[in-house]
Amino acid sequence: MNKRKRNMGKYVVYCGILLLIAALNMAAWNSTDFSDWYIAHIFPLWVNTYGRITGLVPFSVGEWMLGAGTVLIVMAIVLGLVWAGIGILSGFRAVFGRDVVEEKNAGSRECDMTGKQTAGQRKVYGGIRRFSMAFYRVLAWILLGVSLVMTLNCFILYHASTFSQHYFGVDESEYTLTELIKVYNMVADQCNILAKEMERDENGMVLYGGSLGEHGDLLDMADMAREQMRRLGEMYPQLEGYYPRPKALLCSDFMCQQYMQGYYFPFSMEANYNDVMYILNIPSTMCHELAHLRGYIYEDEANFIGYLACVLSEDRFFQYAGYLSVLNYLNNDLYKAWESNSAAYEEAIALVPPVTIDDQVWTDNIFVTQEEWDRINGKAIIDTEIVDAAADVFIDTNLKVNGVADGAVSYSRVVELLLEYYKRSGDL
Repeated sequence: MNKRKRNMGKYVVYCGILLLIAALNMAAWNSTDFSDWYIAHIFPLWVNTYGRITGLVPFSVGEWMLGAGTVLIVMAIVLGLVWAGIGILSGFRAVFGRDVVEEKNAGSRECDMTGKQTAGQRKVYGGIRRFSMAFYRVLAWILLGVSLVMTLNCFILYHASTFSQHYFGVDESEYTLTELIKVYNMVADQCNILAKEMERDENGMVLYGGSLGEHGDLLDMADMAREQMRRLGEMYPQLEGYYPRPKALLCSDFMCQQYMQGYYFPFSMEANYNDVMYILNIPSTMCHELAHLRGYIYEDEANFIGYLACVLSEDRFFQYAGYLSVLNYLNNDLYKAWESNSAAYEEAIALVPPVTIDDQVWTDNIFVTQEEWDRINGKAIIDTEIVDAAADVFIDTNLKVNGVADGAVSYSRVVELLLEYYKRSGDL
């Protein structure tokens, strides 16, 4: 009886947590005010407590959690196949008239599904059965915990007010092509200037020797990114607060195959980055992932926040990295403008000619060096094109499930934020 009561208590707790998860998601989907309140008052608690604890570990806790999760999923599949095999074997034995072992237990008769067995076989079968039941019970609790953590640290965030709504208000402006070209020119000019100021090795690759912090101490890239985000918090209060050190991913080669620069792990409250990609991608990526820890989950907004954190720095390396981080977005939107209406494009560039970008900038504007690509593809177990396609489907599906109707297209909205920011600051 006591065991039955304990099991019933566990069942009630499990169902209670399920209802809590459902209620939180329903509240988030139906109330922006609730999501805003949660991010302002509750979400920072997880960063300041759990995030501080995982931040003490020098490696990515989230990455190891993913590895452990993969092992659990594989085990669940293997056990499922084992029991499917047992069921099929039992069916064959029943169909072909194999004997069924009958055992008397307290006056009742029980049939052993596996047919006639020795005592040793029955012991093995019973051990597998007990292990499977315990494993699936534990797995069910783990999945429940993951669902709760993902709701608290990710899903609710998708339904809050955006960065622009918080600090720019409702944007009803329609931006012209000439305004787009002006922002492009501003970024291109800075890239051309800063490319000449970078320290380089004998092969022309950019080097980074550290940055001077606000107190005059020499900071590495991760600590400089944290400092820049804290400084940005002086302008935008929701960005205030504690930031853990961004951590390099052990599986950065695999991240390269997905063309992923970084990852925010909601279940470990960590900002992670790909340390195999070219060095100029790292500063904005670190700041981008740290922006997620302040509740800004949308990629376009995190891109914009990462850009601001870098370009408002006094460090020229960070500035160059920031401008480079949006150059492709602007260049792609200009190309789309030409493709959709070449006559209007020609008219616009006659008024505001686009700046010619130096060859050195395009050389610096790479994701991964060719040498690294050769090494990655040379040892890859799965072809990069397959990994990239699978990653695109996962990202697009995740965004749509969380209410981002156009999926991965939201990444390019960073250009709209740039136009809004510079128009409001009087630079357009």
